[in-house]
Amino acid sequence: MAKIAIVLHDLRGGGAEKMMVRLANQFCDDGDTVDMILITSGGTNKSYLSEKVNLIELNCRRTLDAFGPLRRALKISKPDGILAVLTHINVITAFVCLSLGWLKRLSVSERNAFSLDKNVNTNKVMRAAYAIAPFVYRLIPNPVIAVSQGVADDLVSTTVVRNADVVTAPNPVITKETELAAQKSAMHPWLQEKKSKVIVAVGRLAYQKGFDMLIDAFYQVHKEVDCQLIIFGEGELRNNLEKQIESLGLESCVSLPGYFENVIAEVKAADLFVLSSRFEGSPNAIVEAMSVGTNVVAFDCPHGAREILQGGRVASLVEYLNVEKLIDMIKDELSNNNIYSLVPSAAIFSSTNSAARYRELVIQS
Repeated sequence: MAKIAIVLHDLRGGGAEKMMVRLANQFCDDGDTVDMILITSGGTNKSYLSEKVNLIELNCRRTLDAFGPLRRALKISKPDGILAVLTHINVITAFVCLSLGWLKRLSVSERNAFSLDKNVNTNKVMRAAYAIAPFVYRLIPNPVIAVSQGVADDLVSTTVVRNADVVTAPNPVITKETELAAQKSAMHPWLQEKKSKVIVAVGRLAYQKGFDMLIDAFYQVHKEVDCQLIIFGEGELRNNLEKQIESLGLESCVSLPGYFENVIAEVKAADLFVLSSRFEGSPNAIVEAMSVGTNVVAFDCPHGAREILQGGRVASLVEYLNVEKLIDMIKDELSNNNIYSLVPSAAIFSSTNSAARYRELVIQS
């Protein structure tokens, strides 16, 4: 088997970090040796990392300080393949590998719509990383691994990256652990003792996730349908969303409970999952909802939702940013109890399938 190094900023509660923990765990279960190298340290997802994974925390204050420590860590690790994740980490890892003469060992992963994500990051260093990254991707021998075809197409159409420079691999969303976790009871009181239909959403409380639009839509839905809304997650827009909820008089029927360790059990107990994102890469929460049979309504946002929902054949896909149509679709789902064959469509996102694809790309024969 092989030795693989995965390089991340940290293991915070984001989707990319969660997916890399699951990927590392699956690699180890399949017999590979894995070093998980964090530029800083810690994070919510650290507790989910298998004991088989060798965790290396560099404790750098910022990415710019990581060149020397990361170089030393990789020299000690001597991996057969290196997987870097997220744009700024991809860039610093590429320069480190170049200095070691190891560019052929390096694969990088883009997790989001590049053209949109770069506009959210206003930090000067991050902006510089996004400006440099496409040129770095042209130089790396191995193709960029995109989480969806939409992410791949966006990278090609908006930067100097060519079609030949990008491939796709599914996220390791469904694992043995998530299947066991889904069997546990929900912890939110509205899901433990349901008094009405319950809508759930999951994600960072940030502009990207569009929860402001979801709350506006729910305000209209709630006028006609007895229902409640729970948004699981934490983030910088908490205060804004709380003020929006208060201004609409929704305090008794909209809950922002924060980050839940076992959110898949909460989603399973709900009547409907809604994705209201302005953009995505490959929204894992949709797959988790599908895997437990919870109906889904999603904006046809760039990118990933359309692929996962097979153009709307698997579940309801709503015209991008059309809040009025989102309102209509939510009301339809809550009123008509539509039944879809969701679970089989989530199978491609199993950790075993994902790890096999990533291993094929990261370990060059």
